[in-house]
Amino acid sequence: MNLKHLLDVVFRYLTSSDYRFLIDANVFHRYDAVSDIKYLTRKYKVHTGRELDLSSPQRFNEKLQWLKIHDRNPIYTTFVDKYLVKDYVASVLGGEYIIPTLGVWDDPEEIDFSSLPNQFVLKCNHNSGLGMCICKDKSKLDIAKVKKELRKGLNQNYYLTGREWPYKDVPRKILAEAFLSDGSLDLIDYKVHNFNGEAKCILVCKDRFQPSGLTEDFFTPAWTHMNVRRPKHPCSTRPIDKPNQLNEILDLSAKLSKDIPFLRTDFYIVNGRVYFSELTLFPASGFELYEPDQWDCVFGSWLRLPQ
Repeated sequence: MNLKHLLDVVFRYLTSSDYRFLIDANVFHRYDAVSDIKYLTRKYKVHTGRELDLSSPQRFNEKLQWLKIHDRNPIYTTFVDKYLVKDYVASVLGGEYIIPTLGVWDDPEEIDFSSLPNQFVLKCNHNSGLGMCICKDKSKLDIAKVKKELRKGLNQNYYLTGREWPYKDVPRKILAEAFLSDGSLDLIDYKVHNFNGEAKCILVCKDRFQPSGLTEDFFTPAWTHMNVRRPKHPCSTRPIDKPNQLNEILDLSAKLSKDIPFLRTDFYIVNGRVYFSELTLFPASGFELYEPDQWDCVFGSWLRLPQ
């Protein structure tokens, strides 16, 4: 961090209460003991500029905050555990949809890298990205650095970042998975948004690791491109073909999301074969804006909260 950037950070910290809240919460952990309701109310205002209405939520992001507080289905802890969710999904869909597991450990020092194939993925089972290693050539792997990053991931209390309570009780582990490739530079991620068990839209994420950066496109289940985007990432400049396995993915999503108020079911397609990726209860933790803004209300109208 150069001096100018440091001064900018200090100035923003001193002059912006919203920025100060984010730094105090994420860096200094000064809000760790604050109640979920109080924390979410403040963070929602910081990210959206609006007051959080938990008594009569209308917007999608509001309803996600409501679900964090009121919907305490114990199966959700299994949903967010990247290790245990595999057995759950296999019991519902079948083992053929599961990415093979290569190993599970409690500590980075337990990993025998010599036993792993040339390509693999390492990640923590209890968070979202911190500590992940995507290895495409083991001969070039900095093992010491990988272990250091995995320790950071294991030490992260992911629940505190967005008060997504299911992460609270996940036993922390390191998971190694097979590296999937279809010959392209990046796999396309199909994220089906299921509202009360019904697929209403599909978010297609591609080019995540390309120099141009991640693109995001929303489609209807009939594969009509939707006029909605999340402002952090642009839509693709190239047409996205309807996958031949779309009906299969929608069928799998219906089985996984049955009786769940909202559940995003994520899949990959590799050489014509569908693989389960993950289950997400609170996309972007319920703090992501939509453009046009009306879509936050439209998505909200699709979600019926439990009584």
